[in-house]
Amino acid sequence: MTNKIGMISLGCPKNQVDGELILEKLNKSGFEISSILEDSDLIIINTCGFTEDAKKEAIEAILETAEYKKTGIIKAIVVTGCLAQRYKDEIITEIPEVDAVIGIGADRDIVKVCQKALHGITTSFFPDRKYLLLEGERLLSTPSHWAYLKLSDGCNNRCSYCAIPLIRGSYTERPIENIVAEANALAKKGIKELILVAQDTTNYGKSIYGEYKLPQLLNELAEIDGIEWIRLYYCYPDKITNELIDIITSQEKICSYIDIPLQHCNSDILHSMNRKGSYSQLKELIEKMRNRIPDLSLRTTFMVGFPGESEKQFEELCRFVKEMKFDKMGCFAFSPEEDTPAFDYPNQIDDDVKRSRADMLMDIQYAVTQSINKQKLGKIYKTIIDEKSDGGYIGRAYFDSPEIDSNIVFTSDNDLNVGEFADVKITGVDGYDLIGEIV
Repeated sequence: MTNKIGMISLGCPKNQVDGELILEKLNKSGFEISSILEDSDLIIINTCGFTEDAKKEAIEAILETAEYKKTGIIKAIVVTGCLAQRYKDEIITEIPEVDAVIGIGADRDIVKVCQKALHGITTSFFPDRKYLLLEGERLLSTPSHWAYLKLSDGCNNRCSYCAIPLIRGSYTERPIENIVAEANALAKKGIKELILVAQDTTNYGKSIYGEYKLPQLLNELAEIDGIEWIRLYYCYPDKITNELIDIITSQEKICSYIDIPLQHCNSDILHSMNRKGSYSQLKELIEKMRNRIPDLSLRTTFMVGFPGESEKQFEELCRFVKEMKFDKMGCFAFSPEEDTPAFDYPNQIDDDVKRSRADMLMDIQYAVTQSINKQKLGKIYKTIIDEKSDGGYIGRAYFDSPEIDSNIVFTSDNDLNVGEFADVKITGVDGYDLIGEIV
């Protein structure tokens, strides 16, 4: 009888791609992949360990899965991903129901690890991170019309608050030809939208070629038949070159959408974060991008409550958000991570103050979003259909990314298929979402 394996994948899209590589190796080896956890013999928990909230979510998932094992619903548990890499010994010691804890470099050995776990053999295996599976065949966990495309792993930026280099190691990347070959294979499977991910997408090319190669890569991806949208995540502001802006402007398939995590706008806070920029420099970059890329949609992320952040510096950030009018914005409170420089910084901010600042900044952004959405009323947008809903459809225009951004909810007299594109006229606003009708 074939053993069934389920997966809980947490955290960022990069981690999700790791999970898809794992699932395909298991699938090819003869395991049956189950989408129903309770119907599985073994559950893999692909964890995130980036922030305190992410760690709590991962631990809760492990504990909930441990209850499945205690009650006999499943036979075995394997934990991998960033939390496993960072807390090697604590998981097995403190949660004895876990059968295997493996580092990210052990993912290529996942078949043997699962076989041992199903036979009651406990495994703790942490080979060098250089053995991380950076590419290969994937069992996609995204819908059939869009997929993530991972360019690299690890990071050399060394932001003072970030544990990613400690967990994932130094920056390493894939050759252009390998990425393009994978994109071609995805297009042949029916993928129409590619979302490019890396810890720092704009750094692509520096490791292998000694220079930024993202523009060249984008040009080659735009030539692939079947791919209609290419979307950029995780672009660092100091590496957004004029060449990159020109490519986004000239290539129709590249969405006028950039995810650019800024983290703050105050120069002293950014310097303390080991990041570059200031209010005026970031404003100048954003204005240049908006002037040169028609109808640009900008997504960003900010961190509040960084050690030493004064009320005045936070007010500066609030003013920046009001002035820049980002299309999409996320905000999270500083989380002191062990072994990072910022963990020991003086003037740590009280948790209640951090939460209050995060809520305040999101309230400002909500008002900005409402204003931007109202400006879309009466306009027609090319919309990709993500799912059918009761009496209608849920989709997105170029300015919305799947799973993290908003939706367009619309109706049609014709029967439409998921993954198709349709022209939709915006007729209303519902919170962050838009309401429309097909034209």
